[in-house]
Amino acid sequence: MATSDKVAAVEEIAGKLRDSNAAVVTSYTGLTVAQLKELRRSLGENAQYRVVKNTLTKIAAKQAGVELDEHLKGSTAVAFVTGDPVEAAKGLRDFAKDNPALVIKGGVLDGRGLSADDIKKLADLDSREVLLAKLAGAMKGKQSQAAALFQALPAKFARTAEALRVKLSEQDGAE
Repeated sequence: MATSDKVAAVEEIAGKLRDSNAAVVTSYTGLTVAQLKELRRSLGENAQYRVVKNTLTKIAAKQAGVELDEHLKGSTAVAFVTGDPVEAAKGLRDFAKDNPALVIKGGVLDGRGLSADDIKKLADLDSREVLLAKLAGAMKGKQSQAAALFQALPAKFARTAEALRVKLSEQDGAE
């Protein structure tokens, strides 16, 4: 690879690292071209899976301010995630279950380094949309409870006032 090609490759990888929410580093040794194609399709539009050279990726990671050196050994491919990182992690985990040749080495999420176990934990999370829906449901439930409480206070006050009025009128009638 000529020097100008290497510089362009480093700039491209650094740009992808800067523009991505997350990057997952994998080893792909033993996967066929058809399996790599299937993996790329399974990741969908929110992630781009690319085979990279370790030395160029180390340089690009330094330029992007990301620490990936410990994961860049052996055959390396990186999934650059621009959408939901949980969805991409699930896609990689599920593909790795069916194809043991794919090994998740680690990665980075919003500038923080992740181990392979961290990525598996990330894959176990619900998607962003599901988590937001759960949060909205919890907030709606709390608002309903607050509304019921606010409605109960005047009603309880009215019942107490009515009971007091009845008791006073009974005392006035008894005298």
